[in-house]
Amino acid sequence: MRVLMLSWEFPPHIVGGLGKHVADLAPALAQAGLDIHVVTPDLRGGPSVEQICAGATVYRVPTADRVIEQQSVIAFSQTSNLYLERKAWELASTLGGFDIIHGHDWLVAYASVAIKYALKRPLVVTVHSMERGRMQGTLVSEQSLAINGAEWWLTYEAWRVITVSHYMAQQVSSYFSIPADKLDVIYNGVMKPQNAPLGPAERAAFRQTYAAPDEKIAYYVGRLVHEKGVHVLIEAAPLILSKQPHIKFLIAGTGVYTDVLRQLVEERGVAANFIFTGFITDDVRDKLYQVADVAVFPSLYEPFGIVALEAMAHGCPVVVSETGGLAEFVTAHETGILTRCGDPESLAWGVLHTLQNPVWTARRVANALRMVEEVYNWQRIAGQTANTYCRVHDEWQASDWGQ
Repeated sequence: MRVLMLSWEFPPHIVGGLGKHVADLAPALAQAGLDIHVVTPDLRGGPSVEQICAGATVYRVPTADRVIEQQSVIAFSQTSNLYLERKAWELASTLGGFDIIHGHDWLVAYASVAIKYALKRPLVVTVHSMERGRMQGTLVSEQSLAINGAEWWLTYEAWRVITVSHYMAQQVSSYFSIPADKLDVIYNGVMKPQNAPLGPAERAAFRQTYAAPDEKIAYYVGRLVHEKGVHVLIEAAPLILSKQPHIKFLIAGTGVYTDVLRQLVEERGVAANFIFTGFITDDVRDKLYQVADVAVFPSLYEPFGIVALEAMAHGCPVVVSETGGLAEFVTAHETGILTRCGDPESLAWGVLHTLQNPVWTARRVANALRMVEEVYNWQRIAGQTANTYCRVHDEWQASDWGQ
């Protein structure tokens, strides 16, 4: 089966979990025997054509002038989708067509739907997040309304819709009136750590970059935007420091909320205990999972929460807010600590409980690692995705559309 996959993100262009998802899913599908062709905009370089493994090829397509992006992400995505569509049509002509088209999120909606009708082949869509969720349920601008409209249109045009959590499936069904029998829930996965664990001396030297030997490290990694709830961690910091004064809060990532967060730590008098690293490489991210005493993800809105899964895979204890996809794979007191969403006192309790009860924490870490290996591996997830492809292809063959 030959699959055309359209994604706005692919390494080295990574903004959130979507790019990581596609980068791990494509080779896993190829290893399962599918022929995968990923078309993505060339937004941060990389080879124009790259075979990432046998059976999986990535095509990075030049886009519209980036000046347009500064004026309107809607206009930039629409214009850039024309380039993606042309590349997809070129590949279809060269390769002899595709059996399935798989679009990831609204930013590739225009090309995904256009190619669906041009080739008369069924479209599968994965919804990774939704504008209503990111905006806390309110569409307050013309841009939000336009994005919401594109999301609805994409799910309407899809033969089947994949969501990354049951939480997302409920949102898609509720917001867009998508029937439940059109939805498949297929969780995100995580790769096993590729590098050997840090040795004692290397670990101590790396850790010293961020904290003194007697200081604990509470670690957040991800986008710095309102819905990730980093401000809740900052509000919780004085409560944590009152019981655990020797601690550094490590905030890794970039985003439009950075200046607001920096101002907030100053206002709360905790700036000396916070380190904003900015962008970090995957290698540094993974090393920080190894040296951190707790990973904290206080999201207000979280379709899945792949960073928490990555922390688990590296043996780092997690404290998360009880929301969205996080609440589906973090089981309270079994694989992590769940705290009330948006509640600094609850978050402070979760961090302190983790730091002050090392035996219980170690048990949760072991349970989480076992769960990640058994349930959230990419071979299993690729198999589920391939099953959706096969179902869609069989239904398409039995239909009159496109025959």
